[in-house]
Amino acid sequence: MTPEHLHKLIVAVADAVIAHADELTELDQAIGDGDHGVNMRRGFEAVRADAAATAEKPLPDALKAIGTQLVMKVGGASGPLYGTLFLALGKTIAPDASNIAAAFAAAVQAVEARGKSHPGQKTLLDVLAPVQAALADGGPHLPARLPIVAAAAADATVPMLATRGRASFLGERSIGHMDPGARSSALMIASLCRALEELDLG
Repeated sequence: MTPEHLHKLIVAVADAVIAHADELTELDQAIGDGDHGVNMRRGFEAVRADAAATAEKPLPDALKAIGTQLVMKVGGASGPLYGTLFLALGKTIAPDASNIAAAFAAAVQAVEARGKSHPGQKTLLDVLAPVQAALADGGPHLPARLPIVAAAAADATVPMLATRGRASFLGERSIGHMDPGARSSALMIASLCRALEELDLG
């Protein structure tokens, strides 16, 4: 992967989050603090601003740099969780991403530990875990399949009862709303996979 490739991937993910910030805010207004979109936009605007410099780094260091930006800029609950995801990826991924499935599994475990949560509690893990399972299973056309897995997993949070995070305070009223963290995770995965397909790196 060249710096040009990495730059395209970083910008693709950042642009997707920024473009959907209002949607994420609306989702969070229903069951959270209402700031998920605003916080995520702030974090990914910072990531996008540094994209050219970040893309010059080896992949592990680039992911760590993104994670650090998210921890510093996003705030709320999402900053530490998404920051942990990228930092843990950076710690475990090979420079050529040849161990992506194992690295992503380690990153999801790190998010679970940081958030003291697990899939089934109406959080971003309800998207990250199915995507990790699909990565572990492997097979052809992963960049085409993973966004479908992620979108379906985000949709599956709608009927869930939230038992972690701000949404858990609502009890039964959390049912019927998509988790904003699940939606932002699905957006990031879809945009990354589309960019990989365009680059034919998948």
